[in-house]
Amino acid sequence: MIKFENIGKNYKTANVINNINLEIKKGEIVVIIGSSGCGKTTLLKMINRLIKPSYGKIYINGKDTSEEDVIELRRNIGYVIQQTGLFPHMTVRQNIEIIPKLQKIPKRELLKKTKSLLKMVGLDPEIYMNRYPIQLSGGQNQRVGVARSFVTDPEIILMDEPFSAVDPITRGQLQDELVNLQAKMHKTIVFVTHDMDEAVKIADRICIMHGGDILQYDTPENILKNPINDFVMEFVGKNRIWNNPEFIRAEDIMITNPVTTYKEVPILKVIENMRLRKVDTILILDSDNKYLGFANAKALNKHENKSDPISVLIKIPKVTASPYDSIIVLLEKVKKYNISNISVIDENNKLHGLITTSTLVTTLSEQFIDFEEVSKDE
Repeated sequence: MIKFENIGKNYKTANVINNINLEIKKGEIVVIIGSSGCGKTTLLKMINRLIKPSYGKIYINGKDTSEEDVIELRRNIGYVIQQTGLFPHMTVRQNIEIIPKLQKIPKRELLKKTKSLLKMVGLDPEIYMNRYPIQLSGGQNQRVGVARSFVTDPEIILMDEPFSAVDPITRGQLQDELVNLQAKMHKTIVFVTHDMDEAVKIADRICIMHGGDILQYDTPENILKNPINDFVMEFVGKNRIWNNPEFIRAEDIMITNPVTTYKEVPILKVIENMRLRKVDTILILDSDNKYLGFANAKALNKHENKSDPISVLIKIPKVTASPYDSIIVLLEKVKKYNISNISVIDENNKLHGLITTSTLVTTLSEQFIDFEEVSKDE
């Protein structure tokens, strides 16, 4: 969709952007984040040619933007900024309709679209359409700015710290609304921020910049779990994963080599295996390594004929987990079913690991250990 090819920007002796290569897929929200002066806003403004690169090419749908008519290019790219950019002498309706009017869209069709867009961003058109920006709150003005960016139905929307000037509660609401809008509209959104919480909340991918370079470009989950270097780790924050526990999954914390046996193995041998491995529960597989269930030491010891295969004592678990279940889901299952362990299996019934209550306790305790270490460092 959007491709940066060897893009750089120099101002006299200062390098603002250093030979960047980046691809943004259609329909994704990509958040560009970094500290002040890292080049994030410069990179954003190059997409609609508000800033021209010193070298390199930017392509949109395979077309070199430097060869496109700049007016047409900008008309087909929505743009939302921190100060909203609304004209104070125009009503909300006039602000939204200013570009479509230049494109000769019929008046009745345009009015219908304006009303629809205002409803989409949570503003009643009958109340707000004829008000002026000064009569609106900061959050309402930002909603109008977002509505205006959608009015020409552009494929791409650029957002330069659009919510940073509003209070935290309104900001959270605007972030939620943007995610909901994206689920309906499937636009390609490039969003600049300096707030990592905001980035993690709204992004499909996050691009972390520093000194004009891209340090890491990945999903929020992978960045939180696998920061590429110490700078990214410090920028993201050691404990930030705990702000998003849905990213801590069963596959991240499970025991990957639980004690298992095959259904044909005699009970006597299973008991000896469990004794040597010091476990009171064993997981049972078939000849294709498919998960069948479990057996506990108490049932094995009570069984009279120890030469019987373990298959006669298989118990079907109340619940299992997917490798992708979050720690929140795991805790809910433990509580709901009052169980001490959960087998982790995939859609083909193949065993991946085991979650135990001690696994969960250890994982949760690490949050507080890390927090204490961070506090000492500070």
